[in-house]
Amino acid sequence: MDMPRDSLDEVTDEALLAAYARGEAAAARALSLRLVPRVLGYAARLLGDRAEAEDVAQDAMLRLWRAAPGWRAGEAQVTTWLYRVVTNLCTDRLRGRVRRRTDTLEDAPEVADAAKGVEAGLIEADRMAALDAALAELPERQRQALVLRHLEGLSNPEIAVVMDIGVEAVESLTARAKRALAALLAGRRDDLGYGDEV
Repeated sequence: MDMPRDSLDEVTDEALLAAYARGEAAAARALSLRLVPRVLGYAARLLGDRAEAEDVAQDAMLRLWRAAPGWRAGEAQVTTWLYRVVTNLCTDRLRGRVRRRTDTLEDAPEVADAAKGVEAGLIEADRMAALDAALAELPERQRQALVLRHLEGLSNPEIAVVMDIGVEAVESLTARAKRALAALLAGRRDDLGYGDEV
């Protein structure tokens, strides 16, 4: 029996995954619309390469679909499991980059939203480019913890599961990452359009 489309927004990730495992295509679509943007953004921040992030997001979702028939509700949240898979895939790709000794730069900023003013769009693009560049300078584990906490909105216990470390280690990593990020962005306040803000 298929789930009604109008009620899919209120259904938990775990229930949608179980419905997909039973063959309900609408559940897969709803879960994909809910999760793909989140894991794509997370992977892009870790990798600094949108095309590579798309590959990681696709691979992670394929792994989720393969795991669906054997998913045991209550053992893990779908999002926590998925973030861990994405983290591992990104770590593998970053290690592969180091082995190959090839560095790529993401020079093009995101296209500004047409609804924003041109100046506001340019300022926002500069801010995001500065943030992405500063994040890329952080050690890998600090970057993962910071992105999961402050950009993806996961709690420290959820991050601990994703990163396979203790909650105290998460707190330490995010604190060090915030200090390092502040140091990397120090002196850029006026350049990034924050000069007049309190």
